[in-house]
Amino acid sequence: MELTNETAQLLQPERSVVLLWDIQNILVNNIFNKEEFMEKNLKIIKVAREKNIPRFFSKITPLPERFESPVRKILFKNRFASLKQVANGFDLAISTVENDIVIPKHTPSMFIGTHFEQMLRNAGLTTIIITGIATEIGVESTARDASNRGFFPFIVSDAVSSFNKEAHYRSLENMKSSSIVLSSSQLIDTWRRI
Repeated sequence: MELTNETAQLLQPERSVVLLWDIQNILVNNIFNKEEFMEKNLKIIKVAREKNIPRFFSKITPLPERFESPVRKILFKNRFASLKQVANGFDLAISTVENDIVIPKHTPSMFIGTHFEQMLRNAGLTTIIITGIATEIGVESTARDASNRGFFPFIVSDAVSSFNKEAHYRSLENMKSSSIVLSSSQLIDTWRRI
């Protein structure tokens, strides 16, 4: 997508936040484009840090078994079982630094069960730049919730991924109706110009 002057203005550092969705070891090791995905995310983080754009890392944090969602227990049983078997599987695959914010979460939306929305509103941030895993699950859910709440979601197409390549591309197409989908080079070029 080509950015217009109006959409490029939404990427002003003082109004933006980068949300790195579930970039955790076990997920990164199972996506179809691991090398490109990691390279693009590291570039985005580097420039975001230079521009002092807040970085939020979401982190899957299972609840104790008895209190976990029955829906998630049934639908994601095999996926969570494999996560628990890998040493350090829930650890972030990207090192955080001071001022990076890690938010544990229990659902596939950053807006449910966290203080993310309150933090953004308190800081006057209106643009959410989303990267991470999985495109068709948490990335898309969070993007839809963001636009429904009056935030501007930007999806970085080469910095999101999935276990399922077809679902990933289908989700990117779906999100074009409710989000702005752009490449990491478009994002970084825009940040460098403003």
